[in-house]
Parts: sequence; C-alpha cells; structure tokens
Amino acid sequence: MEYLYETHCHSRQGSLCAFSTAAEMVRAYAAAGYAGLVLTDHFIFGNTAVDRNLPWKERMQGYYDAYLDGKRAGDALDFDVIFGFEHQYGGGKEMLIYGIGLDFLLSNPDIPDIPVDEFVARVHAAGGVAIHAHPYRKRYYIQMDSATRMDLVDGLEVYNACNYPNENQLALTLSQTGDFLLTSGGDIHDCADPRIGRAGIYLPRRVSTEQEFARALKECSCAFQVAGRHVDTLRMEDLTE
Repeated sequence: MEYLYETHCHSRQGSLCAFSTAAEMVRAYAAAGYAGLVLTDHFIFGNTAVDRNLPWKERMQGYYDAYLDGKRAGDALDFDVIFGFEHQYGGGKEMLIYGIGLDFLLSNPDIPDIPVDEFVARVHAAGGVAIHAHPYRKRYYIQMDSATRMDLVDGLEVYNACNYPNENQLALTLSQTGDFLLTSGGDIHDCADPRIGRAGIYLPRRVSTEQEFARALKECSCAFQVAGRHVDTLRMEDLTE
C-alpha cells in the first residue's frame, strides 16, 4: 500500500503570500485523499509572515505554532502533519528543509549570521535533508544570475505544480547529473487552489514526525504524483502539462 504526502505547502501564519491557515490546508488535503503533508512555510529570509523583530525564541515558536495548528486539525482526521520550512539562501533561491524540529531551531540562534554551507552542514548533522525547491523557476523576485547551490543539497524538486512545464523539464535534466533525491510538490498557498491533488510523493508507510519523513525520503524508492497522475518514474513526457 502507498500513502500520498504533499511535500511543499504554506500557511498564512508562516508565509506572507499564503491565504489559508494551516488547519484549512490540512482539511483540504485530507479531503483530496492525501495521507499527510509537510508544512513548509517561508523561513527567516523569505516571504515570512512571522515578525522579524521578535526575539529568536518567539520567532521560531511562530513557525512552530503554524505547524501545531495544522497538527491539531490533522489529529482529528487521522492525517499526518509534519514540520518543515522553505529556506531562502540568496537571490530568491530556496531549499526545502526536512527532518529537523523546533529544538534544532532554538539551539541554533545564529542561523541568520552563518553562511548557507554551515547551515546545511548543521541540518545534515542533525539528520535533516535539504531539497532544492523549483531550481529553474523564473520570476521577478528570483535573481537568475545568483548561484544555485546544488552542491549542498540532497535532492531537488523536479515537479512543482506552480511551475511552467519547461521549468520542471529543466529540473529533471538537472537531476540526471548526480545522485539526487527527487520530489514532487504542490507549492500551494490556498486551501481552495484547484492544484491540490496534482503533486506529492507516495511512501510505503505512514510517517508522523519530521525525522520519520526524512528517513523515508532517504531510504525509500518513492513514486510520484505528477499533474494529478501516479507515476513510478519521473519522465520528460510527464512534465509537459
């Protein structure tokens, strides 16, 4: 049996560009047949809704409170909600961070001051995973001439439901240059978005914590939800929509 998980979605509690609460997102994904989701709100350098002027502990608690809102809704629905975040590391380029929790964030208050190399090294030391989000997305807020740090990440998001097809196809080509973990994510910001159901990964078992999700990514051969279809292997023809 396989279980479908969204790997990339946002809440208005953590992401300034989102429209729905974490609980609303959870209910929408549960209704769409998912087993769970990873809440990946924009982190400190991105389009965050958490007040940057708060002390570090309160700032980190703000991201975690969004997750807890979703988790309460998920617990009532037998739906797995997992903490993660989307880390903007320069020029609008972003990584999805999985496998670490509030304790890690609270014990690393110097994250704003360290280079991305050191940040990812600490994530790895804690058992976490870094996946490059939409590496070929072209938008006004992304500086395309800034370095894309594929040398640091464990994998990349090949299918993003909010990307143009050519952007996803370029990501698939990039994935073939190394031994990368691959993911599919919706990048959804609104519980009424019709693209809910178009993206995700299939895991062979339920996972309920950030550590379990990271281990499953590293250990399992995942199938993918791509444009609303189950596919075992990501192929160029699957990314034309």
